[in-house]
Amino acid sequence: EVQLVESGGDLVQPGGSLRLSCVASGFTFKLVFMRWIRQAPGKEPEWVASASPRGLSTDYADSVKGRFTISRDDANNMLYLQLNSLKSEDTGMYYCATGRWGVGPPWGQGTQVTVSS
Repeated sequence: EVQLVESGGDLVQPGGSLRLSCVASGFTFKLVFMRWIRQAPGKEPEWVASASPRGLSTDYADSVKGRFTISRDDANNMLYLQLNSLKSEDTGMYYCATGRWGVGPPWGQGTQVTVSS
């Protein structure tokens, strides 16, 4: 059974930074693409970023390119998302998921990021 557990969300001021983490189990993590998805209140889920096995290839949504960095530790089944220069529009629940593109399941339970002064 795929299990994904996110953490690291918090309340942060605009311009601030956070690092989100996701621990994965129940599948061979090192062999699959992993991605981050977010969902703002009242909005559809949005694909944020993805990383190939070993992190050799990464992709980002235009809305976060240059501010967010996805990375992974395949030895420990961990996925990360470094969020810098945060804006109010980055507020939402952030989820990790298997796969490269889109917003399909399975997701974890999510971690809340709130950007507000």
